Amino acid sequence: MRILLVEDDGALALALTSVFDKAGFAVDRAERQEDARLLLATGHYAALILDRGLPDGDGLDLLQALRGRGSAMPVIVLTARGALDARINGLDMGADDYLAKPFSPDELMARLRAVLRRNGSFQGREVTCGNLAFDIDNQVLRAGDQTIALSQREGALLGLLMRRVGLVVTRRLAEDQLFGVQDLLGSNAIEVYIHRLRHKLDAADSQAEIVTVRGVGYLLRAAP
Repeated sequence: MRILLVEDDGALALALTSVFDKAGFAVDRAERQEDARLLLATGHYAALILDRGLPDGDGLDLLQALRGRGSAMPVIVLTARGALDARINGLDMGADDYLAKPFSPDELMARLRAVLRRNGSFQGREVTCGNLAFDIDNQVLRAGDQTIALSQREGALLGLLMRRVGLVVTRRLAEDQLFGVQDLLGSNAIEVYIHRLRHKLDAADSQAEIVTVRGVGYLLRAAP
């Protein structure tokens, strides 16, 4: 799952990126509204983490523009402006949540999971298919009583497939959610991770299978 972090404080952005990375989120970062607008125009994001005090103005201007064109993307506003009237203003302008600095990264992660659940992008702690059970929060996969070790990106891809059991996940969507714009992406990167997942599922006698929909993408279904 891929999120956009709009934050001009380099140290804070680096720390948050590390937290999101460990939780299985791919992160793109913008320091200015202008850069964020370009990323939003070319990429698909599950959520936006938005600072208010940006070099080119108040981040709420970007939020207002998003809501003005009908975007329902979950947005959490981060700001040093923690007064009640500032929080009310941010929520009234369309923020899904509003977090004053300084804040706990664990609290931010909890709030992010909450807004994703409300948006339907994140369906609780565990999703299942066949005898597979995947704990999205902790990136832990089980086939029956057996735990299957996954790399971060294997877990991110499997989570994407399991949240859409029986539905096609396009290759473009998978690339958008697994890789940030700063990552170097090989032409067969998704196929490599699909191959690894299939091997691990087969080795664990999984009762689910990943099916290739030629020219479109992949879907996960219970094995016939």
